Amino acid sequence: MSWSKLKQQLESFLSPALIGRVEYRATSYRYSPDKSGNCYITVDKKNVLNMSDATTSIRWYQTEQEIKNDPEIIIPVNHEEIEAIRKEAKGPVPEDRLQVMARSRKLSVHAKELLLAQAALSKLNFTVAATTYLSTSIEDNLESKDILFNILALMDRRVGKKRILNMSEQIKLKHPAVQYFYELRRSTL
Repeated sequence: MSWSKLKQQLESFLSPALIGRVEYRATSYRYSPDKSGNCYITVDKKNVLNMSDATTSIRWYQTEQEIKNDPEIIIPVNHEEIEAIRKEAKGPVPEDRLQVMARSRKLSVHAKELLLAQAALSKLNFTVAATTYLSTSIEDNLESKDILFNILALMDRRVGKKRILNMSEQIKLKHPAVQYFYELRRSTL
């Protein structure tokens, strides 16, 4: 599918409040067929989502430790996870230490998922991902671990106000890029 047709289809699914604010853009190199060009998303004429651009306002993590030490990431720990750690410890462990251990374990898993999704986005061909997004259900795109699918779904008009408002807890566990577009969409409600 040509870029102009794909862009037209993507923009036809934009939430009415985001039309004119969010744009999909692509650059290509006419005389260099081995270069695929660059695709990015702009918000209010500012380049917001482009993995190869250092001026982007979204934080991209380089290591697992950066994610673990990020104070903005809040990982909730439930009673079952604490009990699982208590059973594995095979001895008396203070309650506050159990919480720290459970949070650390959950944060490690979360960090690996974020880095994996981020790495997939950096290698991803935007046009292939957008075509896949258009042929996949909106529920699958929202639940996907792929950052780009999440972002496109959050800006989609098929995702209503009630669903957006109910997603606030699960968005906290997503990549900062997904959180940025969630807040953008939420600000339009």
